[in-house]
Amino acid sequence: MKRILIFLVTFCAFSALTPTIAKKKVQNQQTDREYWCQEAWKMAQPVLENMAKGELQKNMQTEFSPSFDSRNRKVVYMETFGRLMAGIAPWLSLPDDDTVEGRQRKQLREWALASYKNSVDPSSPDYLCWGAAGQNLVDAAYIAESFIRGYDALWVPLDQVTKDRYIAEFKKLRSIEPPYTNWFLFSSIIESFIAKAAGLKEYDDYRVMTTIRKVEEWYVGDGWYADGPVFAFDYYSSYVFHSMYLETLQNMIDAKANTRLEYKKYYDRALKRAQKYSIILERFVSPEGTFPVFGRSIPYRLAALQPLALIAWQQKLPKELTNGQVRAALTAVMHRMYDHQQNYNEGGFLTIGFCGHQPEVADWYTNNGSLYLTSLSLMPLGLPANHDFWTCPAEPWTQVKAWNGQSFPKDHRWADDIQTKDRW
Repeated sequence: MKRILIFLVTFCAFSALTPTIAKKKVQNQQTDREYWCQEAWKMAQPVLENMAKGELQKNMQTEFSPSFDSRNRKVVYMETFGRLMAGIAPWLSLPDDDTVEGRQRKQLREWALASYKNSVDPSSPDYLCWGAAGQNLVDAAYIAESFIRGYDALWVPLDQVTKDRYIAEFKKLRSIEPPYTNWFLFSSIIESFIAKAAGLKEYDDYRVMTTIRKVEEWYVGDGWYADGPVFAFDYYSSYVFHSMYLETLQNMIDAKANTRLEYKKYYDRALKRAQKYSIILERFVSPEGTFPVFGRSIPYRLAALQPLALIAWQQKLPKELTNGQVRAALTAVMHRMYDHQQNYNEGGFLTIGFCGHQPEVADWYTNNGSLYLTSLSLMPLGLPANHDFWTCPAEPWTQVKAWNGQSFPKDHRWADDIQTKDRW
């Protein structure tokens, strides 16, 4: 009875605050998971179907910021592929089944594996522009991250020639000097992946160690990281820091690296910070399914909520957050962003903007390949359809409770309670 009452309260809140969304769900009888899969397919199909045939660079309808700089414009294709795969890798890692979703997922995985091969095959029209610009370090990191998130399904099945080509391309990127910012993590995610996939003799330990020490220096408290020595109020804690720092540390644990650093303690502390930041992100979601728009790179759209999606997929949500409220909040934002705005161009590729086509909000480094970072919000699709995240009743998230006279938990500062020191 309690679960039924929670559902009724939540549905009433949704109906009052977002009537269009509630009406659409009643008409279509579409589950939240079906809606997420629909959006994932819509985003991924034009990219992967074309790239699997070696036709992405031929057919993609591209768009560049009005202030785009002088870098090689072919970076758009690596950005598109790497960022998309980082978001949908968990979903494509689920086992096959004969559902509509399962058939779509299997098709996308087959296209993805062919696309991975084409991207490092110099004879393919869709060979990516490895090393043509400093930007390649960024998006190679997202490709590495996709392998990390879908290791058994996306990395292991690749033929040895393709694997060797990836490791070689990743190593060549050591010639790119990262700026003194979140870019350090792009180096560390690549090098730590090499350690895991190719062995400890193959990776550059210094790039990993330096990144870890710098990220620790740049932590400013209560879940937030500064993007370099000076704090900037933007979503780079979401776009890069929490996810790539946790995954760098996990890779070093998986690789059984024996260095001065206590990777497990660093990981446990970083996880607590990510959990606190997830609480903040959940509280950012308004009753109407919106969240604050601030800082640079805002056309990355739902990538702003990546840590919340990551922690949900990894089933490590803090006790302050339930599966039902996180799923409901993320679903509401997706409906608000994707249902009624012009987020895709005529070719089916993302447009520049935050909620629709808004090229004026682009930064000088933005192209419409950059925007596929929004796929990072889809990581909970990596949980099977029968998981509690998908089957539990939707619950009102914090702002719905707060603005409707319901009880909601107080917020408080989180302090680090794990201390680390060099092992020797």
